[in-house]
Formats: sequence, C-alpha cells, structure tokens
Amino acid sequence: MPQIKAHGLSFEYDSFGRDTDPAVLLIMGFSAQMTMWPEKFCKGLAEKGFRVIRFDNRDAGKSTHLVDKGIPDVGALMARRMAGEAAGPIPYTLDDMAGDTVAILDGLGLKTAHIVGASMGGMIAQLVAARHRDRARSLVSIMSTTGNPALPQGKPEAMAVLTAPPASDSREDRIAQGKRIWRTIGSPGFPATDAELEEVVIREVDRVPFEPTGAVRQMAAILAADARNDILKNVRCPALVIHGADDPLLPVEGGRDTAASIPGAKLVIVPGMAHDFTNAIVPVYLEHVGGFITAVERKTA
Repeated sequence: MPQIKAHGLSFEYDSFGRDTDPAVLLIMGFSAQMTMWPEKFCKGLAEKGFRVIRFDNRDAGKSTHLVDKGIPDVGALMARRMAGEAAGPIPYTLDDMAGDTVAILDGLGLKTAHIVGASMGGMIAQLVAARHRDRARSLVSIMSTTGNPALPQGKPEAMAVLTAPPASDSREDRIAQGKRIWRTIGSPGFPATDAELEEVVIREVDRVPFEPTGAVRQMAAILAADARNDILKNVRCPALVIHGADDPLLPVEGGRDTAASIPGAKLVIVPGMAHDFTNAIVPVYLEHVGGFITAVERKTA
C-alpha cells in the first residue's frame, strides 16, 4: 500500500472510491491498525459517492513507530493526572496526532474531508474539527469521549484486558490475547461469529511484526490530554456523535458529553453496540455515517 511522508514520519494508507469524489478520512483508535475499519464499511461509503481513506496512526501498523522516543511511565502519568497535576513530558500528544491527520490531507492534495474517528481516533477527529476548522467538511465521532474527568469510567475488567500484554510474544499468545480483547469489548447486539473473530485477529497479528511500545506511547497521549469540552465549542462544521449503549470501555456518557459540547451536534445512541466493528454492525454505521455525510454534501452543493 502507498505511504505519505510528513514531518519526518511515514504513514501507510489505503483508498477506496474515485479520487474526484468528496473525501472521507477515517482515523482508527488506540493501538489499532487501519484495517480495523471494515472493508465492507469503506466500500459501502465509496458506493455512496465518497473517496474513503484509512491510514495507520503513528506507532501503529505500517506507519512509523517512534521507538526512539522511549517508553513512558503510564502508571506515574496516570497518578499525576488523578492528583490534578500536569502530565509532564510525553513522547507526543493527541494534538500532534491531529497534525498528522492534516498532514495526510496535505499529502493527498485534499483541502477538506469528512473527518471520522473511532475511540482514540474520535478524540483526534474532534481536535481536527476544532483546531483546523477549514479542513473539516464534517465531524463524526464514534465510541469516543471528551476526556472530561467527571464522566463515568470504563469497566475495570475491560480496561484491564485492553491494556494487558499477551502471555508471550508468540503468534499464538498474541492471537489469544486479541480474541480476549474483542470478546470483552464486543457488541452484544451485533456479535462477531467465531469465524469472523478468528479471521480478524489473525489478520491483525500477521500484518506487522510485534512492537508493543507504540501502544504505551499512544496511551500516554490519551492520558495527558486535557478535557476537550471547551475547545469543542469552536467546531463549526456539521457533527455526528455515535455511541453504543453497551460500551464497557468508554461508557455512553462520553458520547452524550461530546454531543453536548459541540454546537448543533446530532447524537445517535445504538442499543446493543459496544466498542467494536463487526460485520453485523456495518449496516448500522453505513446508515448513520453514510446518511449523515450524504446530507451534508447535499446541503453544501
């Protein structure tokens, strides 16, 4: 797949649809590769008349891994934040990752795009829409939050599974850990079949060599970020917030808080949805995301 080079980093990306169609840029979440955006979703949006671009974040997939930045002490960082103290030095911030997103638009020669992010990717998408307002045709924040410390936290067992390392670096243990993660945060109303889960986890494990420190740096960026409630008031593009009613990782209150912080935002809460992308839930995403950005294009035509 092609790569874009920006501010000393390389970003792997993939594209669906015609180059002449309005662009949709998909930003994936914590430690996940761009391939977690289902092809059925990407192709479905392309069939609705959009150019769909997905990419690997820094420290994920086949994009640059910043191993030279070291491994931050996430435990100490979390303790400082819980005590109300400043985060201190970290390898990079969510704002830096928002800058990556804008750099990718520049590298593709795109003035604007519909900015769609999931989980950590939703946090990044929020910052793009708030700080780089001229680049966002619309904002779609999926299964994400504002970072407001007053909001309910995820279930401890979900957080523990997400951040736990595999039993070893072996392929078998990494596959087993991947299955544990997706079973824990999976949507009860839209469950993956055993065959689908096997296929997805093996695909993700086999795509790139194991490099666990990137996830630690991404987590540091999330933990160090200030609440975005105030800056989200600066968003001027149409905005859609989608959240699962059964999300164990980022509870639904995070979606409500996001929508309440963005002027005019539309909120969709999906019963039975948790924190994943399965074949069964793709039609739901296509209905809401596809319908929303299509309506935005009609209004601006």
